[in-house]
Amino acid sequence: MERQYPTNHSMQRRMATHDYALPGFYHITLHVAKGMGQPLGQIQGSLEQTDDSPNAPHVAMPPVGNMVREELLTSITEHYKMISVDTYVIMPEHVHVLLKVTAPIVSSTGHPTHLGQVIAGFKKGCNRRYWSIVGQDASAVSAGEPLNTMSGGASQVPSGSPALRVPSGSPAKEFKRTPSNGTTGRRPLFAYGYCDVIPITPEQLATQRAYIKAKPRCRMLRSSQRDTLTVCRNGYTTALTPSALRGFLQRECLQKHATPDALTTIECRLLLAGGKIALDTYGNRQLLNGNLLPVVCHRKDKALFGQQRQRCMEEAANGAIMVSPRIAAGEQKIMNEMVNCGFPTIIIADNGFPERYHPSEVRLYQCAADQLLLVTPWQYQYRGKNEQVTIPFCKAMNCVAQALCRQKDDWWKNKE
Repeated sequence: MERQYPTNHSMQRRMATHDYALPGFYHITLHVAKGMGQPLGQIQGSLEQTDDSPNAPHVAMPPVGNMVREELLTSITEHYKMISVDTYVIMPEHVHVLLKVTAPIVSSTGHPTHLGQVIAGFKKGCNRRYWSIVGQDASAVSAGEPLNTMSGGASQVPSGSPALRVPSGSPAKEFKRTPSNGTTGRRPLFAYGYCDVIPITPEQLATQRAYIKAKPRCRMLRSSQRDTLTVCRNGYTTALTPSALRGFLQRECLQKHATPDALTTIECRLLLAGGKIALDTYGNRQLLNGNLLPVVCHRKDKALFGQQRQRCMEEAANGAIMVSPRIAAGEQKIMNEMVNCGFPTIIIADNGFPERYHPSEVRLYQCAADQLLLVTPWQYQYRGKNEQVTIPFCKAMNCVAQALCRQKDDWWKNKE
């Protein structure tokens, strides 16, 4: 019988329909506990160096980071023969690891278990060694000595599961919670839970490997351009009001799509500032000061796509910046061609930016080169892989594109 896992709409989310005891690849992200700083290492190296250079961007790890790496590379496989580490990187305050599971997960004693138990055991093993490194052994805690506060911050002690060295069939246990004054007890190294991505196709698997390997370089790049390569909340306010957007959707959508509930749902997701629709931005906001033109492809104009593409290319060559939600196939083709030609573009994202937002490596470098600005009018909301954006939602982004450009999306038909 397939296990059922509730969907947790947070960064510690699980795929509700997936059995985490099954074989496959799992990209796991673990974060250190809140207030711990960067106990696992520091980014060093030079962006000018290639990846094969000793001075390429990398993480220089202290004893705690080296301990986590050793536990990662040895303890998991030691207790779970069907699991191996495919790719990993230890960052200053979190760990990415791509695990390969070749058979249904069972413990060393033969008890069926699942990935959550494996991760809980790995974290518990790291905790034991971490406490030893920082001098928080059992005798110090029982004697009521002050907690080592070398990293600062409040304690965050999670519920745990059996360690790797405890048979996975044993009942789950909880860590003792640190008193609210934070003066006794032992602080765990890692925060509660983990985030996972399950690659399906070979292409997705290659993407996950590249993402993990590029983390130190991307972190150094973001650090070198903090003003540009971080999310700016409410970085731009349009002239578009929610009521004007509602009127647009009622005109542009069929009545069966633009229902009162659908329109209310959209309005509840919008970012607002001073009664107007606002945008969170990622990238160089100076692009918003250019000559902006919307790229929106309609089915009714499919036969005229060649003309639309040609006009967009001509205007971009003359310095215009194309703005698009990049939803329709035609929009994707035009915007991809813009990128290939080195023209700057603005993309309207179909979801908000989460607290920890990092674009793909390709988009990160485009933003760093001032060739791309990502904007979104939406508050972030977790969306499963099978959830599709609705027609009114897509139309709303078309309206935002026109409001941002102060230009109707059929501008390309009116050649001067």
